Amino acid sequence: MHATPETTAYELRFRSLFNEGTGLSFPCDAQGRVDLDALSERARLNYLYARTVVGREFLMPAVQRRDLH
Repeated sequence: MHATPETTAYELRFRSLFNEGTGLSFPCDAQGRVDLDALSERARLNYLYARTVVGREFLMPAVQRRDLH
């Protein structure tokens, strides 16, 4: 998957279970697929971490249009 206008129009958001208004977000397509090759090393590590701690530190991720916030 390569970054296209469609993949940058959406983001996959991991909201914190403990700190309202905080979390992590990553560019994705409309189905929530993140292009790991397009992420920086730090963002890739954060994405993999967030996926690992869903239910312990983050809620299930949600796909959102980037222009909605």
